[in-house]
Amino acid sequence: MDLTPEKKESESNNSSENSVDQLSSNTIIKEVQERQAHDLKAGLNPLKQKFVLWYTRRTPGVRSQTSYEDNIKKIVDFSTVEAFWVCYCHLARPSSLPTPTDLHLFKEGIRPLWEDSANCNGGKWIIRFKKVVSGRFWEDLVLALVGDQLDYGDNICGAVLSTRFSEDIVSVWNSNASDHQAVMALRDSIKRHLKLPHSYVMEYKPHDASLRDNSSYRNTWLRG
Repeated sequence: MDLTPEKKESESNNSSENSVDQLSSNTIIKEVQERQAHDLKAGLNPLKQKFVLWYTRRTPGVRSQTSYEDNIKKIVDFSTVEAFWVCYCHLARPSSLPTPTDLHLFKEGIRPLWEDSANCNGGKWIIRFKKVVSGRFWEDLVLALVGDQLDYGDNICGAVLSTRFSEDIVSVWNSNASDHQAVMALRDSIKRHLKLPHSYVMEYKPHDASLRDNSSYRNTWLRG
């Protein structure tokens, strides 16, 4: 059966959109391949993902999402092992950061915001640490994340270190809160790589719940 003119036009538009999407995808792949070739030629070791480090100095008592987004500052990005170590060696350690402060390590293209398109359907695993040990666990998590060592790595968006007055909180963000298998596998992988003692409790909270109660760490839904 012949398509009506309206359907033909719609089909043509869809075809054009698909072509644009494919072209965009091919361009990204080509850029990644060229970057990796350049790094290898320079004798550098490329990471699987490019990462961006962000910093937020929170204002005590101010909880609006607008003020939070305005305070997020990009520090640096890196895509090779060598560049990572140059950056990391110059970073202040958690024990020397002012409180309250958030340090965000996310894959390139993902902003550390609940509303970001890569995060909005996801959530985060939360671990609370005493301040005297948080630095070691944060470093182990950063190395596992950058080294692509955690299970379901493609489902991971990034990690956050939140320094508070009485404790430090580490969270790992993933992109799909409804994928129970991926969520639980990520929990087990974090426990394994951080060698968490059995006394530590991990909590999970979807980002849409955080948006509703305007809180990152209160009223968690899942403990394990």
